[in-house]
Amino acid sequence: MSEATQHPHIDVKEFHPRAHEALHNPQIRQNFRKAMDGLMSKRKAAFEGWDLETLRELGANVRLRALANLPDLLEQLEQKLTENGIKVHWALDGDEACRIVRDICVARDAKTVIKGKSMVSEEMELNHFLEREGIEALESDLGEYIVQLANETPSHIIMPAIHKNTGEISELMHEKTGTDLSHDVEYLTAAARQQLREKFMNADVGVSGVNFAVAETGTLCLVENEGNGRMTTTVPRCHIAVTGIEKVVPNLEDVSALLALLTRSATGQHITTYFNMISGPRKADELDGPEEVHLVLVDNGRSSIYQDDELLDTLRCIRCGACMNHCPVYTRVGGHTYGTTYPGPIGKILMPHLIGLDEGRHLPSASSLCGACGEVCPVKIPIPDLLVRLRRESVDGDKLHPAKVRGHGSKRTPLEAAIWKCWSWMHSRPGLYRTGTRLASRFRKLQPGRAGAWTDFRTAPKLAGKTLHEQLRERGK
Repeated sequence: MSEATQHPHIDVKEFHPRAHEALHNPQIRQNFRKAMDGLMSKRKAAFEGWDLETLRELGANVRLRALANLPDLLEQLEQKLTENGIKVHWALDGDEACRIVRDICVARDAKTVIKGKSMVSEEMELNHFLEREGIEALESDLGEYIVQLANETPSHIIMPAIHKNTGEISELMHEKTGTDLSHDVEYLTAAARQQLREKFMNADVGVSGVNFAVAETGTLCLVENEGNGRMTTTVPRCHIAVTGIEKVVPNLEDVSALLALLTRSATGQHITTYFNMISGPRKADELDGPEEVHLVLVDNGRSSIYQDDELLDTLRCIRCGACMNHCPVYTRVGGHTYGTTYPGPIGKILMPHLIGLDEGRHLPSASSLCGACGEVCPVKIPIPDLLVRLRRESVDGDKLHPAKVRGHGSKRTPLEAAIWKCWSWMHSRPGLYRTGTRLASRFRKLQPGRAGAWTDFRTAPKLAGKTLHEQLRERGK
């Protein structure tokens, strides 16, 4: 049994019911547990013999330097791309980005689009937009292709169909495409590629994402394993790349450190099968490649994030998915539970900025704050610190999107406000604090054994028999 069919406008606020359902679905838990264990082991093996902390520091510094100079780098990127013959478009949000892609397709009288894997296009909900406009959009990445056949959304940013096992994929392909029922992965893969190959040859436009955009040379870098990205960007006569404005890096040499971190963190590979570098359309003396290349730079809330010195760290992300692979919450409930484009730890800190904290209020709290995500992030994003910041704002009010907080700046209930006011008053009076804690320790047997839903699966902590001050005095300190 797979996760429930997902639709583009799923209610983000239904996290808890979906989490409860996923926790009681043994197939989902088994699929994710097996996949995540494998990915964690591969990542660990891939970094053996490397000075990982030094490499992470280098990756973090590359991203921080790029973000510090982002406005200038974007202008330089546009200039270089234009010189190379690539047409650059700017989109304020996902809707505008979709319209730009549509207009390019209409101008070429395009009826079919073949897509490489792109999380930004998922963020834009591009497939659904093009379908409404009468333009067929087909995913060419095998994972994305499976998800599209199932009418679902990706459950992982690197491995979109990781929530499905081989048997489920076989049944899906048999039902949708007529392939034989089989657990032979090579057969299923070959069948899917054969189906896609025909689409590649007939597609009017290819759409891809971008892993790194190099400002120095005007080069779009695309990292992949299957070759579908190379087919998407070279076979159709028109190639449209879509990316967030934060993906720019200053120089080609900056890519090497990020690539080493990305491939090892994402799939445990030393290098992927393909690394595509696109610097312009086909030249007169070249035999293949598109006649036109377009780049759509998507903002969609990123400029607002850029204004905040702390939340700016969110934009360092290179979309490796390592934080998801090591997250105890994501591993148990799966990506669809979040109801957002980006699930897991990175989604918990990114999506509240993109959709507003009032809409994504549950996300920062869907964490044990174990810190694993921060420890494995290849560019050292302080995810736990940002989760704490967002949790605080979920009570005090959304600083980034104040208009989205329903008419008032505080989310505290009257009872919660009274409790914290008493806490502050007591802790600012040392004598009263000592008396209160001493009395609390004496009457600790009256403490209730339950503390709300938190104690459904945990033992409620008990107050100590003696206060810290009393214990220190007994030790003569």
